[in-house]
Amino acid sequence: MKIFDSHFHIINPNYPLFENNGYLPPNFTIADYQESVKDLDIKGGAVVSGSFQAFDQRYLVDALKKLGKNFIGVANIPIDIKRSELEVLNASNIVAVRFNLKRGGSEGIENMEKLSRQLFDDYGWHTELYVDSDSLKELKPKLLNLHRFSIDHLGLSKRGLTDLFYWAEKGVKIKATGFGRIDFNPILAMKKIYEINPDSLMFGTDLPSTRAQIPFSIRDVDLIKNNFTIAEQKKIFFENAYRWYTK
Repeated sequence: MKIFDSHFHIINPNYPLFENNGYLPPNFTIADYQESVKDLDIKGGAVVSGSFQAFDQRYLVDALKKLGKNFIGVANIPIDIKRSELEVLNASNIVAVRFNLKRGGSEGIENMEKLSRQLFDDYGWHTELYVDSDSLKELKPKLLNLHRFSIDHLGLSKRGLTDLFYWAEKGVKIKATGFGRIDFNPILAMKKIYEINPDSLMFGTDLPSTRAQIPFSIRDVDLIKNNFTIAEQKKIFFENAYRWYTK
C-alpha cells in the first residue's frame, strides 16, 4: 500500500532549535527518517515545523531540497514576515502555515485569521492546526473564517470528538496521526470520520513522535489495514493527502 506521509518532522542539528516548555527534541535527520520508513512504501509527504523550530525555517528549505519534489513543507511563520522571505518559502515547495495552539512556538491565535487569509490569497496556502479538539467549540467563530485547514492527530481529545466530527462534515482534513498522543480508540473515531466524509482522513507517521507517550510503529499501519477495506485504505494512506498537498 503506497503512502503519502502527511505529518513528520526533520530535526537537523545544523539549524537552531528552541526550547519549548522545557523540551528540546533529539536529532532526527533525513537519513533517520528514511531508515525509519524503509519498510513502508512512502511516495511523498509533508515535513511539518515543530514548536521547537519556532520561526527559523532554513532547516525546512534544506530538508525539502534534499527530500525531493514529492515532499512539501508546513511552516511556522510570523505575522510580520518579509515578502522576500515568503517568496523563498513558496518557491521551496512550502504550501501551508501551522498554528500550534496547544504548545505555542508559532504565531499566536490573535493573528491566525489575518495571516491565514493573507497566505491563502497570495499563495494558495492552507492552514494546519495543532489543537486539542476540546477547544474547537470556542474556536468555531475564528475557524469559520479560514478558507482551508486541517487538524492534527485526530484532535487529541475524546472530549472534543463531536466538534471534530462537525469539521469533518464541513470538509476539513483530519490527520490520522499520533495514535500515542490521544486518549481514545483511534479506529472507532476514524470509522466515524470516514462515514461522515471519506475524503477527510490523512495518515501520517508523526515521526519521530516527539513527546508522544507511545511512539509511532508499524503496528499503527497494521491497525488501519486490519480495520479498513482496500478501497478505504487507499484514500486514508495516499489519495486524500496527495490531493490535499499537491493540487
